[in-house]
Amino acid sequence: MNLEKKITEIKSRPNLEFGSIFNRSIELFKKIWVQGFIALLLTFLTILPFYIILYIPMIATGITDPYALEHDELPPMVAVAMGILSPIVIIGVSTFSLAINAAFLRICRQKDEEEDGIDDYFYFFREGRIGKVFILALYIMGVALLGMLACGVGLFYVIVPLSLLPAFLAFSNELSAFGMVKASFILGNKNWLIIFLLVLVAGIVAELGLLLCCVGIFFTAMFSKVPTYFMYKDGVGFEEDAYLN
Repeated sequence: MNLEKKITEIKSRPNLEFGSIFNRSIELFKKIWVQGFIALLLTFLTILPFYIILYIPMIATGITDPYALEHDELPPMVAVAMGILSPIVIIGVSTFSLAINAAFLRICRQKDEEEDGIDDYFYFFREGRIGKVFILALYIMGVALLGMLACGVGLFYVIVPLSLLPAFLAFSNELSAFGMVKASFILGNKNWLIIFLLVLVAGIVAELGLLLCCVGIFFTAMFSKVPTYFMYKDGVGFEEDAYLN
């Protein structure tokens, strides 16, 4: 399905329903909470090296000159090096997190439709798919930056379409990265308030794990991602060929 047909399909579908999506998200999460925990754990493990890279200048300075870090301010060279590395770290973290998030949504569909198959958390790391994930991560950063430049109000607005992009990556991979962004804005604009409320409430529910001695957050955090699957399912629909490719 090309971009024009995708947009036509989005516009022709009924508006999203908060209650239906939220209730189905709870039921589905009961089936995939283990997969959610694994996805969260893999996200931490894959982005950890990027944070280590960010602190390499500080670690190297501490080894070569332990007294250099005794002051409240970082040495100028360390600060410059960390400033140069920061964009690389942000892009790397965004790319890897997005890839695993999209893979988790594919698993959500598999469990929702009771399909057989392995839980493929690294689907977007194979066969050259990571390149499109990288480009999409750049788009996300660019849109978020533009939103921040609009006195923060713009960022508040773009949260909705940006939250949909992992689903478009997961299920509309035949589209270009720009096409995914455009389609997400079409769906987001059509159902902005409902999606915003779903993102907000799902985020609050996901934090309830903190009540279980804080450890529970690792098992509930990925609930915040599940409604996105149903937003796409109800708001766009699936193209079987795109999913199977």
